[in-house]
Amino acid sequence: MPRLARLDAPGLLQHVMARGIERRDIFKDDKDRKAFLERLAPILEETQTQCYAWALIPNHFHLLLRTGQTPLSKVMRRLMTGYAVTFNKRHKRSGHLFQNRYKSVVCEEDPYLLELIRYIHLNPLRASVVKDLMELDKYPWCGHSAILGKRKNPLIPNYTISHQPSAMSSSDKGLKPLAEATIEDVLLHFGDTIKVARRRYRQFVKQGVDQGTRPELQGGGLVRSAGGSKAGLLGRKKGDREKGDERILGSGDFVTKSLQKAGQSYEAQSTRPLLEALADTVSKAFGVSAEQLKSGSRRRTIVQARSVFACVAVRIYGYKGVELAEALSLSSPTVSRIIEKGEIILDNNRELEVELRVM
Repeated sequence: MPRLARLDAPGLLQHVMARGIERRDIFKDDKDRKAFLERLAPILEETQTQCYAWALIPNHFHLLLRTGQTPLSKVMRRLMTGYAVTFNKRHKRSGHLFQNRYKSVVCEEDPYLLELIRYIHLNPLRASVVKDLMELDKYPWCGHSAILGKRKNPLIPNYTISHQPSAMSSSDKGLKPLAEATIEDVLLHFGDTIKVARRRYRQFVKQGVDQGTRPELQGGGLVRSAGGSKAGLLGRKKGDREKGDERILGSGDFVTKSLQKAGQSYEAQSTRPLLEALADTVSKAFGVSAEQLKSGSRRRTIVQARSVFACVAVRIYGYKGVELAEALSLSSPTVSRIIEKGEIILDNNRELEVELRVM
């Protein structure tokens, strides 16, 4: 089943994951991990993207982000493309570093913010990267140690100045690095002073050690509404199930609101335009004809229109790559490449993306 387009809008909480190609390591040593964080820190500050939790595992990473006005796709492209170049140069390799594109799941804040912070920060323990919670407390490649104050927060860029208050207040939040203010936001859920909040936060994390893999936190859709198990859907009438979307972790109402915020609708997931109608709409948007769209022309405007057509058809409306390959008389690998180009074009033209989503 083709992947749906990512959901994105300012203020959405997103659990972001990316894995090395063929599950290979993307962090071979501490120099790699440090390079990744040194690239991530200024990107977060410059784009005003909050990072509530993070963990670096040898072959993948987790981030819990709340985006500002900069789209998540641009934040992640800067991070992953830049890091891949640095990694390849250092290790004298070439080619893709990451397995496909990153995965992002929009999360409902009230029930899931703290649960996801705990889940992400326990990843090094679940993956046996550290042996116990005491070692995790000082592990430098996970946000847990920074929240506890055991390690300097590596998400504070080198060009900013940090300070350590004994009490937390939002009155001077604008004067602080965003990464520091974000840690205070987390601790405010546990107490009014740094000391008390850190003690309670650590106890909260400790209580999660024996909870296992938590499948209900690993994705969205109807499986989530059944408590993380497909078996939970058996015997349920369709009308008794919450509206679900694989890109969203939350209640049925939250699914609907998130889709609306991102310029989509729940109903659009089960209905889609004919390829011919979609081709006509995209062609008009670029000022070309549908025949040119389906031709082999290499004219820049036609190539862009063709890429957007393929991207929207597959990512938004769920057409299969082979269907697009047949419609455009292209090979499947070529369709995959132009879909990625179309995604970049839409990232830079949100109005066009919204227009094509609501056909």
